[in-house]
Amino acid sequence: MPSATAPTRDELVGAAAKLVPLLRSRSVWIDEHRRLPQDVVAAIEESGLLKMQVPAQYGGYESDARTFVDVLAEIGKGNGSAAFCLSVYAALGWMTALWPDEALDEVYAHPHVRISGTTAATGTARRTDGGYLLNGTWRFNSGVLHSQWKINVALPEDPSADPVPLFCLVPVSELRIEDDWHTVGLQGSGSVTTVAEDVFVPEHRVITGIDFYQNISRSRVNAAKPHYRVPVLVTTNAIQCGQLLGAARYALSSFLDRLPGRPLTYTHYASQQAAPLTHLQVGEAALLIEDAELRAHRFAGLIGAKSAREEPWSTEERVASRVQIGWIARQCKAAVDILASAGGGSSIHRDVPLVRIQRDLHAASLHAMITPAVNVELYGRSLCGLEPNTDYL
Repeated sequence: MPSATAPTRDELVGAAAKLVPLLRSRSVWIDEHRRLPQDVVAAIEESGLLKMQVPAQYGGYESDARTFVDVLAEIGKGNGSAAFCLSVYAALGWMTALWPDEALDEVYAHPHVRISGTTAATGTARRTDGGYLLNGTWRFNSGVLHSQWKINVALPEDPSADPVPLFCLVPVSELRIEDDWHTVGLQGSGSVTTVAEDVFVPEHRVITGIDFYQNISRSRVNAAKPHYRVPVLVTTNAIQCGQLLGAARYALSSFLDRLPGRPLTYTHYASQQAAPLTHLQVGEAALLIEDAELRAHRFAGLIGAKSAREEPWSTEERVASRVQIGWIARQCKAAVDILASAGGGSSIHRDVPLVRIQRDLHAASLHAMITPAVNVELYGRSLCGLEPNTDYL
């Protein structure tokens, strides 16, 4: 449950809503410069939303899944790249609570800490006195350009060691950035590549993949909290849902805002607003979004209820949580595709949000943990009585 001293859900959603005009006004700049501008970063810091994922002992809110969904849905109405970065900071911040208190004291010394990273084990870690030397290259590090810390995952270099991935907390300042994020979607997420070259990581900033995926918190304080005993990927899937909903809601409102007075070119309809085709398109898109929102809220509610009862999560429930975000992404993307196809030729102008929203949502849907087809296949496999074909549950 959220910290007793935290702002309410409505207050946090309200804080997110205040950011929307700024995010919209900066969207073209964000795409052109492939990162968030400093005024947006400052406004996010001032909003207090970065505290949502911070443990209570460091002044954070420990916000519940439903609050994350609603807040990130609001941010998604402003800009997809900003929403994606905030979802990463929330998810990775939540993950970090599994590290020892000594590591957390370092991380949360910064009042507006932002943590990025990936869980792909594309590096190596060599044992040395007091810790490990980290080497490797990690791609798709969304939000890292504005982060102070990063989670890097590496395999032990010692051939005699158990081949269990090591999760390492590293200051971003100790990594090399390769500016290779040139994309047609989520340009402003700045999901560049990072490189480690013999970076020393002390023992207390390393946990094993077993600790990570079994939610074995090495923090004496956090280990006692049901909030951090929800499976990592269940929580992070719920957090990611909000940005998808927000993007779809923004697409619908943007389409409706442009509708009055626009003709349906090369037809007898002087107004697209009067055409039955438009009614069918808007109606179907709205229903898809409504269904996705209900699913996201039901999913978040399940997490809250099971956490309150301190119930364990079965394999079947973990699989079901994977399909939630996949199906929500599919519904939101389908809704936005309908609206984009109905937007007319003028919607491809850069100052019209619709196609940018479509590109950003398409990019988000390609995330390996979100991809609808992969998650639906996993769910169907489970329903057929087969074991999951992934460890990422």
